[in-house]
Amino acid sequence: MKIVVLDDETLRNVLPDPWAPLREFGTLETYASTPPDLTKSRAAGAAILVANKVDLPGSLLKRLPDLRCVTLTAAGANNINPQEAAEYGIAVCNTPDYGTDSVAQHVFALLLELCRHAGLHDADVKNGGWHRRGVFSYWLTPQIDLKGKTLGIIGFGSIGRRTAELGHAFGMNVLACAHHSAQSPDFSPFAFVSKEELLRQSDIVSLHCPLTSETFRMIDESALSTMKHGALLINTARGPLADPQAVNAALRDGRLGGFGTDVMEEEPPSAEEDLYTAPNCIITPHLAWAADNARRRMIAITIENIRAFLAGSPQNLLNQPKRRAPAL
Repeated sequence: MKIVVLDDETLRNVLPDPWAPLREFGTLETYASTPPDLTKSRAAGAAILVANKVDLPGSLLKRLPDLRCVTLTAAGANNINPQEAAEYGIAVCNTPDYGTDSVAQHVFALLLELCRHAGLHDADVKNGGWHRRGVFSYWLTPQIDLKGKTLGIIGFGSIGRRTAELGHAFGMNVLACAHHSAQSPDFSPFAFVSKEELLRQSDIVSLHCPLTSETFRMIDESALSTMKHGALLINTARGPLADPQAVNAALRDGRLGGFGTDVMEEEPPSAEEDLYTAPNCIITPHLAWAADNARRRMIAITIENIRAFLAGSPQNLLNQPKRRAPAL
């Protein structure tokens, strides 16, 4: 049996040989990355594919008759349509909850930087600013205290829920809107509200929903005009949830007080990206998920997905293949 890992560049430096356990199942091929023109040739003959960002459209899947399972090193499935894969008898698994704490903590790394600008002040001190001023204390930006602020969370899955818990620990009032029914956490103040009400009431809006046709550019000019003047926006979910042109304009005219994002509509973004020069905008390179222990969990879940599939008891399934794939 052939197992092919199509793109594991972001996982290679966390363990010496991350996929070693898979060799017990057959032939293993691993690639740091796979360009579109090589995907078919590398996937040919594979019974199992491991993929992160490599696109696996139905037009390709139907030309891979040996393929029985795709396991994603991601929670989302933006690079494959699980229902389409089911038409070809291919199981699709994901790796849920591997980075819940890592991402939620990064929300607050971005938020605290927007509120306190520790990096800016560190650079000024090391450039002689403190010495030149000759005073015991100074600040270059307004210093914002989170206690008593209202945190609005759009999307209340595991990461949104964990972000809410951290917000509560900071003394924040928490609002959330969810696409489907979700259980309220066991703390207060907390309330489920509509997206429009959340945008109106929140001092900070944090995005935690999947990218779908309904959520594409959900934060547009209209949504931004609904938000409080000077509110902060955080995006650690998917770049296309926020319209970059609308966000850029709102930052420059002061309607949006700050934007912290770990994701962009295009990754990597252009060298001329307008948001690079927008005021009070912090951009990190899609690393919220990438704490070392989170990446180790991702590898472990992926290996267990494959082990469970081969044992005939698939886990973390995103579809139900029409032709139930047999254990190999």
